[in-house]
Amino acid sequence: MLTYKEEFSRRAVFTQRRVSIDRTVRDSVCQISESVGMDWDKLRIFHAVADAGSLTHAGDTLHLSQSAVSRQIRSLEDSLSVTLFHRHARGLILTEQGELLFEATKSMAKRLDAAAARIRDSEDEVFGELRVTTTTGFGTLWLAPRLPALYAKYPSLKIDLMLEERVLDLPMREADVAIRMKEPSQADLIRRRLMNIRMRLYATSEYLAQSGVPTKMEDFAQHRLICQHTNAAQVAAGALLVQQLMVHDIPSTLTVNNYFGVLQGVLSHLGVGVLPDYLTEDFPNLVRVLPDVESAEVPVFLAYPEELRQSKRVSAFRDFVTEEIFAYRKRQRESADSVD
Repeated sequence: MLTYKEEFSRRAVFTQRRVSIDRTVRDSVCQISESVGMDWDKLRIFHAVADAGSLTHAGDTLHLSQSAVSRQIRSLEDSLSVTLFHRHARGLILTEQGELLFEATKSMAKRLDAAAARIRDSEDEVFGELRVTTTTGFGTLWLAPRLPALYAKYPSLKIDLMLEERVLDLPMREADVAIRMKEPSQADLIRRRLMNIRMRLYATSEYLAQSGVPTKMEDFAQHRLICQHTNAAQVAAGALLVQQLMVHDIPSTLTVNNYFGVLQGVLSHLGVGVLPDYLTEDFPNLVRVLPDVESAEVPVFLAYPEELRQSKRVSAFRDFVTEEIFAYRKRQRESADSVD
């Protein structure tokens, strides 16, 4: 039996030479339909064990005894004439053959999940879970406040709102729908451009009354700048604007890692903040400062996998967001016309 250290070294070597895996190993896995007789139950049990790394934990998930799970794994290994796991006191570690089979079962599981979603969506009613990913700023400051209208229309909808700057992999079903501040680069995605936004400078009227209104960048010597740190995950246009501002002599700053935090600093009258312009409608007490200072346009895209084209949940969410964006843009145009 390999020691844990030996197994770690072996797996590191395997990773480096993965592209040249022995043909015999690949042939064993490619012949799974003949060798296992398409025994989906064994594959389901194998996937649970590989995912959990433990017979006991997999048994708990599958509601099977450890001995029953172990028998199914050994039967699968016998039918394939390969060893799928190295057994250790700390748990199970996949062999090269096991790694290959686990990749196949993960792909199968994702496809089955997608098929199940499409089957559920064959009903007329919009219900069930919808996983939506977007940035922390847009999700907390624009999307979440508008969700009551969506829930009022579809009360059985269950939205899992995942807010982070990391771009989740939609084709691999890390999420169902994404709203991002750039055009998605992943293939096999349906995408729709919702609007363009810009980062601008804002402060509260209370702060400006107390500290004065800056009319040129040199005036920031008497003001505090609130913004995201240039190293924080954010849209490139916003980071570039902050870099340009930091070139000037600004003695006091507050940096936060998302726009929600920047907004809270501004609303607390701490200084002048770099914020996206979509906030002005919901926070009318924000006063724009230095109107000539702004970022380049940032496109906002909604995207979802091609395989969810017929999903009623996705369609309901897409139409809702599109209608909200259309109404928002219309109000913005009307507001601009009234000012002119």
